[in-house]
Amino acid sequence: QVQLVESGGGLVQAGGSLRLSCAASGRTFSSYGMGWFRQAPGKEREFVAAISWSGGSTYYADSVKGRFTISRDNAKNTVYLQMNSLKPEDTAVYYCAASQKVGVHITRYDYWGQGTQVTVSS
Repeated sequence: QVQLVESGGGLVQAGGSLRLSCAASGRTFSSYGMGWFRQAPGKEREFVAAISWSGGSTYYADSVKGRFTISRDNAKNTVYLQMNSLKPEDTAVYYCAASQKVGVHITRYDYWGQGTQVTVSS
């Protein structure tokens, strides 16, 4: 069992930056791949970024490639999403998720956090 708690969301102007954090409980955090997803009002939840258990492999949606960076610190049981050059279309609730089979598909993920709101003003 893994419990996930996101933090770091907020209101930022276009072009600004935010860093999201996701703290995980459980001794097996380092064995899970981790992902970030987002859901805007009226839209389906979509993949943003993912990282393998070791941090050696990362994956990004085309819409965020070059602007967002996912990383993890297994000693702190935490995964991060650094978001730069934010755009109004990045506005959404951001969720972190854990999977024993990291990837881009939402169905791979077994555990989810409660989400954190990111709002980018124009």
